[in-house]
Amino acid sequence: MDDVDRTIIAHLSQDARISLAVLARRMKVARSTIQARLERLETTGVIAGYTIRLGETARTSRIRASVLLAIEPRSQAGILSRLKAIAQIERIHTTSGRIDLLLHLSTNSTAELDEVLDRISVIEGVRSLESLVHLSTRLDRAV
Repeated sequence: MDDVDRTIIAHLSQDARISLAVLARRMKVARSTIQARLERLETTGVIAGYTIRLGETARTSRIRASVLLAIEPRSQAGILSRLKAIAQIERIHTTSGRIDLLLHLSTNSTAELDEVLDRISVIEGVRSLESLVHLSTRLDRAV
Protein backbone atom coordinates (compact mmCIF):
# COMPACT_ATOMS: atom_id res chain seq x y z
CA MET A 1 0.00 0.00 0.00
CA ASP A 2 1.26 3.44 -0.87
CA ASP A 3 0.00 6.97 -0.18
CA VAL A 4 -2.53 6.80 -3.03
CA ASP A 5 -4.06 3.63 -1.57
CA ARG A 6 -4.17 5.14 1.91
CA THR A 7 -5.85 8.27 0.54
CA ILE A 8 -8.46 6.17 -1.26
CA ILE A 9 -9.16 4.28 1.96
CA ALA A 10 -9.39 7.52 3.94
CA HIS A 11 -11.96 8.94 1.50
CA LEU A 12 -13.98 5.71 1.52
CA SER A 13 -13.87 5.63 5.31
CA GLN A 14 -15.59 9.01 5.35
CA ASP A 15 -18.08 8.18 2.58
CA ALA A 16 -18.23 4.62 1.21
CA ARG A 17 -20.78 5.78 -1.38
CA ILE A 18 -18.48 8.28 -3.06
CA SER A 19 -18.41 7.77 -6.83
CA LEU A 20 -15.21 6.88 -8.64
CA ALA A 21 -15.46 10.09 -10.67
CA VAL A 22 -15.73 12.30 -7.58
CA LEU A 23 -12.95 10.41 -5.83
CA ALA A 24 -10.70 10.77 -8.89
CA ARG A 25 -11.40 14.53 -9.06
CA ARG A 26 -10.65 15.01 -5.36
CA MET A 27 -7.41 13.07 -5.64
CA LYS A 28 -6.50 14.62 -9.01
CA VAL A 29 -5.88 11.23 -10.67
CA ALA A 30 -7.58 9.38 -13.52
CA ARG A 31 -10.81 7.52 -12.82
CA SER A 32 -9.22 4.38 -14.30
CA THR A 33 -6.40 4.65 -11.75
CA ILE A 34 -8.91 4.76 -8.89
CA GLN A 35 -10.84 1.82 -10.33
CA ALA A 36 -7.68 -0.29 -10.78
CA ARG A 37 -6.48 0.55 -7.27
CA LEU A 38 -9.85 -0.34 -5.76
CA GLU A 39 -9.96 -3.66 -7.61
CA ARG A 40 -6.46 -4.50 -6.34
CA LEU A 41 -7.31 -3.46 -2.76
CA GLU A 42 -10.42 -5.67 -2.88
CA THR A 43 -8.63 -8.64 -4.51
CA THR A 44 -5.78 -8.58 -2.00
CA GLY A 45 -8.19 -8.37 0.94
CA VAL A 46 -7.17 -4.90 2.08
CA ILE A 47 -10.78 -3.84 1.49
CA ALA A 48 -13.07 -6.60 2.72
CA GLY A 49 -16.35 -4.82 1.99
CA TYR A 50 -18.33 -1.63 2.18
CA THR A 51 -20.76 -0.79 4.94
CA ILE A 52 -22.56 2.00 6.73
CA ARG A 53 -21.85 3.46 10.14
CA LEU A 54 -24.99 4.38 12.05
CA GLY A 55 -25.20 7.84 13.53
CA GLU A 56 -26.13 8.63 17.09
CA THR A 57 -29.77 9.21 16.10
CA ALA A 58 -30.14 5.62 14.89
CA ARG A 59 -28.25 4.22 17.86
CA THR A 60 -30.16 6.03 20.62
CA SER A 61 -33.04 3.58 20.49
CA ARG A 62 -30.66 0.64 21.05
CA ILE A 63 -29.24 -0.56 24.37
CA ARG A 64 -25.52 -1.07 23.85
CA ALA A 65 -23.17 -2.84 26.23
CA SER A 66 -19.67 -4.19 26.51
CA VAL A 67 -19.30 -7.55 28.22
CA LEU A 68 -16.06 -8.74 29.81
CA LEU A 69 -15.68 -12.52 29.94
CA ALA A 70 -13.18 -14.62 31.84
CA ILE A 71 -13.19 -18.18 30.53
CA GLU A 72 -11.71 -21.56 31.43
CA PRO A 73 -8.40 -22.41 29.76
CA ARG A 74 -8.72 -24.25 26.44
CA SER A 75 -12.46 -23.54 26.20
CA GLN A 76 -12.26 -20.58 23.82
CA ALA A 77 -13.18 -22.43 20.60
CA GLY A 78 -16.39 -23.88 22.03
CA ILE A 79 -17.37 -20.62 23.67
CA LEU A 80 -16.75 -18.64 20.48
CA SER A 81 -18.96 -20.95 18.43
CA ARG A 82 -21.81 -20.49 20.95
CA LEU A 83 -21.31 -16.72 21.12
CA LYS A 84 -21.35 -16.36 17.31
CA ALA A 85 -24.87 -17.85 17.35
CA ILE A 86 -26.18 -14.94 19.47
CA ALA A 87 -27.38 -12.29 17.00
CA GLN A 88 -27.15 -9.40 19.48
CA ILE A 89 -23.37 -9.81 19.74
CA GLU A 90 -21.83 -7.45 17.18
CA ARG A 91 -18.12 -7.91 17.90
CA ILE A 92 -15.91 -10.29 19.85
CA HIS A 93 -12.31 -9.40 20.72
CA THR A 94 -9.69 -11.51 22.47
CA THR A 95 -7.78 -9.55 25.08
CA SER A 96 -4.76 -9.79 27.33
CA GLY A 97 -4.90 -9.57 31.11
CA ARG A 98 -7.53 -10.86 33.51
CA ILE A 99 -10.29 -10.72 30.87
CA ASP A 100 -10.19 -13.19 27.98
CA LEU A 101 -12.96 -11.90 25.70
CA LEU A 102 -14.55 -8.50 25.13
CA LEU A 103 -18.01 -8.55 23.55
CA HIS A 104 -19.99 -5.66 22.08
CA LEU A 105 -23.76 -6.15 22.26
CA SER A 106 -26.73 -4.21 20.95
CA THR A 107 -30.32 -4.94 22.02
CA ASN A 108 -33.75 -3.35 21.73
CA SER A 109 -34.46 -3.28 25.46
CA THR A 110 -32.96 -3.88 28.88
CA ALA A 111 -35.08 -7.04 29.13
CA GLU A 112 -33.49 -8.36 25.93
CA LEU A 113 -30.04 -7.42 27.24
CA ASP A 114 -30.77 -9.28 30.48
CA GLU A 115 -31.85 -12.38 28.51
CA VAL A 116 -28.68 -12.29 26.38
CA LEU A 117 -26.48 -11.92 29.46
CA ASP A 118 -28.24 -14.91 31.03
CA ARG A 119 -27.60 -16.98 27.87
CA ILE A 120 -23.91 -16.04 27.90
CA SER A 121 -23.43 -16.72 31.61
CA VAL A 122 -24.58 -20.36 31.34
CA ILE A 123 -22.25 -21.26 28.46
CA GLU A 124 -19.93 -24.04 29.61
CA GLY A 125 -16.46 -22.63 30.29
CA VAL A 126 -17.53 -19.07 31.16
CA ARG A 127 -16.03 -18.32 34.58
CA SER A 128 -17.22 -14.74 35.02
CA LEU A 129 -19.11 -12.04 33.18
CA GLU A 130 -19.18 -8.30 33.76
CA SER A 131 -21.41 -6.02 31.70
CA LEU A 132 -20.95 -2.32 31.10
CA VAL A 133 -23.99 -0.54 29.66
CA HIS A 134 -23.11 2.32 27.32
CA LEU A 135 -24.82 5.57 28.29
CA SER A 136 -23.62 8.01 25.61
CA THR A 137 -20.91 8.29 23.00
CA ARG A 138 -18.50 11.18 23.54
CA LEU A 139 -16.05 10.30 20.75
CA ASP A 140 -16.25 7.83 17.86
CA ARG A 141 -13.26 7.56 15.55
CA ALA A 142 -14.11 4.04 14.38
CA VAL A 143 -13.76 3.55 10.67
